[in-house]
Amino acid sequence: MASSDRNVCTLCYDDDDGTSTEAVVWCIECEVFLCTDCGKHHKRSRTSKEHKTISSTEYHKLPQFMLDISSQCRDHKKKFELYCSFHACPCCVICITDKHQKCHEMKPLSDIIREVKSSASVQLLEKDLKNVKENFEEIINCMNSRIEISISQKQKATEEIRSMRKSIDDYLNKIEKDILDDLESKQSNIKSEIYTLLQQLTQRANEISQLESEFSIMTQYATELQMYVGLREIEKATSQAAKYIEDLISGDEFEEINLNLNISSELESILKDVKSFGDIYINTRPCTLELKAGRKDQAQNIVLTIPRIEQIKPSMLKKLTIPEDIFSMNIRACRLLPDGKYLIIDNQFYTGHLLLFSNAGMFLKEVVAFNGCSFDTCVLRNNSVAVTLGLVKQTALLDVEKNKIIKTIHLSHVCDAVASDEQMLVISSTEKSTLVNLNDESHTILEGVVADRVALFNGNIYGTLYKAKQVNCYTSTGEPLWTFQHKDIVSPRELALDRNGFVYIASRGNNNIVVVSPDGKTYKTILSEDGIKHPYAIDINRETGIMIVSSHICGDSDDESSNSFCI
Repeated sequence: MASSDRNVCTLCYDDDDGTSTEAVVWCIECEVFLCTDCGKHHKRSRTSKEHKTISSTEYHKLPQFMLDISSQCRDHKKKFELYCSFHACPCCVICITDKHQKCHEMKPLSDIIREVKSSASVQLLEKDLKNVKENFEEIINCMNSRIEISISQKQKATEEIRSMRKSIDDYLNKIEKDILDDLESKQSNIKSEIYTLLQQLTQRANEISQLESEFSIMTQYATELQMYVGLREIEKATSQAAKYIEDLISGDEFEEINLNLNISSELESILKDVKSFGDIYINTRPCTLELKAGRKDQAQNIVLTIPRIEQIKPSMLKKLTIPEDIFSMNIRACRLLPDGKYLIIDNQFYTGHLLLFSNAGMFLKEVVAFNGCSFDTCVLRNNSVAVTLGLVKQTALLDVEKNKIIKTIHLSHVCDAVASDEQMLVISSTEKSTLVNLNDESHTILEGVVADRVALFNGNIYGTLYKAKQVNCYTSTGEPLWTFQHKDIVSPRELALDRNGFVYIASRGNNNIVVVSPDGKTYKTILSEDGIKHPYAIDINRETGIMIVSSHICGDSDDESSNSFCI
């Protein structure tokens, strides 16, 4: 790719005598500079007459990091033809034998970058840039407002101090000076801290504005490859800026700072008792500024290639067998914890047991035993989990490390299943469901959401109905989005979703694990006759892609006992 600042025509340049002709246009398709004559021939040629060209001046408006992007491998001087999904980089044919011999996810580069400018990721990134820029502007305005407020608070405190001083004799001269100096010092510190933060915010906001300007030019004039690779750089900067804002909001440096004056109650007896004029103190309270939320894991998700449903082919990693001294188990739920351990709900003799196992399947401890059956569990946050207690219409919140119940949620309906996204908790039944806000513990009844088992993903609620043999998807407010039914889903029990939104269902009635597409339109049976019998419980670690499924292995009876789980 020609990238010289001299704008020399690529076709006219002669290496032997060094003669060259000034280029006036750049062909985005051919990635060459063209002089006036070559540009005319290029437009007349049958193979290139539809190619889009721009002036060389417009070409150099692209960000420098995009001008440095080449369509050729710098190591081997060959054109990029493939893309390594593992290393997230384009490759030439020689790269495969040189650096990517063990990489199995090689795809045609043309498939990866096809229509990248019109992809949803470009629109999302454009929206992210706009949101981050607006967030910076909102924060800067807020900081400026806080300075004005602190100045106003200082003026008010000064007036109170001097008003009090008028009724007091010369004895107050010294302590008046002390209190004013203290006030000035604290307000100066506030202003200094805010100005420092403002300088950082202004700098980052300017960087985002520059990036937004370059992004606009890039979408107009960059090649497909430049666009694809450039998106990652811009996405990285945008993600870092969004993370900076998130850290700023969650940190204590963004708390509201207020100057307050506390006048001494003993001023009337000042000549005898008062040793100071009062106190200047600063109190803080949580910020109420509402910013536009950014997407999580932006850098990892840019131009993400979501696998097609036919590409989902799980393989058995290992079978974890419950130790023989536990005899048998009636598994109702299994959960993969962030640290690799497993939580199991075991119902035995009308008693529910929440059990903890190591990642090797070794029994570690019983967390809690319940009087009556416990039906489902989900991970909340900070080593806490929720467990539904069925007919007693209660859901218990537990601390796994301390082996104790933290709180019990009482509802108006049976508590069959539970799921959480760390912000919301949905507790379902075949009658109705309840959405619990984990931040303020408010409850919202969802009359339209009915489910034997439930899951949460990206704000939507997913549920299975055992008797109806169907899977349903709802919005967070309970409006139905889609329903899926098929003869290959029989007596569905638990369900789980991977990071791409595919829904995995334990089809207990025919010993299958079925996956349904995120839009609820297509499906595939991914496990059948794989040693899994009467699957009931299922869970997926969305970061690692590991799936855990319970299986009945106690003889040939059709009871509900199950004492092994597979990954």
